[in-house]
Amino acid sequence: MSDESHPSPTGVRTAVVIPAAGRGVRLGPGAPKALRALSGTPMLVHAVRAMAASRAVSLVIVVAPSDGVAEVTSLLDAHVPAGDTVGRTDFLVVAGGDTRQESVRRGLDALPPGHEIVLVHDAARPLVPVETVDAVIEAVREGAPAVVPALPLADTVKEVEPAGTPGAPEPVVATPDRSRLRAVQTPQGFDRATLIRAHETVTDEVTDDAGMVERLGLPVVTVPGHEEAFKVTRPLDLVLAEAVLARRRLTDGF
Repeated sequence: MSDESHPSPTGVRTAVVIPAAGRGVRLGPGAPKALRALSGTPMLVHAVRAMAASRAVSLVIVVAPSDGVAEVTSLLDAHVPAGDTVGRTDFLVVAGGDTRQESVRRGLDALPPGHEIVLVHDAARPLVPVETVDAVIEAVREGAPAVVPALPLADTVKEVEPAGTPGAPEPVVATPDRSRLRAVQTPQGFDRATLIRAHETVTDEVTDDAGMVERLGLPVVTVPGHEEAFKVTRPLDLVLAEAVLARRRLTDGF
């Protein structure tokens, strides 16, 4: 893996942090979720390739389980150079923390100077199209401090009073206006200084990095997400992901 950073076509370097230190309990026992195979290749490798497919991305930092840095490094050495991104995107693997937030922070700590746009991407979203990645980067480049890809909701959403016992009936308290709601995906994009400030300032747990920027009172904007950027968290998601890859192989030789 090269230590040299490569500028994007516009001269503004973009780096990606992929937190991949989680165990993925919803997929059942076995390897960490990010290392589960998808069409014979670990999901993490698919996610790294998806980020490196963007010509604007010059560095991908993978935050691995603390006991899996060597394994993840070997995976990237074995799989990623076989693609067409050799010489354009560098890769770095660092040890993660106990929480996603801590893992992202460790990835930011490893970020070298010169990368002013930072994306944070879920390793469990292996199939995000490059057009989505580029749209997020472009929105940050145009001045947004934080950008998230998002999709309108297909289902009606109910706000409920959570039951004290799993499986018990839950009273509905409100029905939000679906037209104002979005399902958020990754990669989420940030001005580097904004993201670092958010991680230095917000200490309580949040569900995504954009939420941390919201806590700072700064604007977060959305760009159109993609239906293939879904998160693989359940066995059924693996079936869908395999189907997407099969369709890609048939239609565009992926």
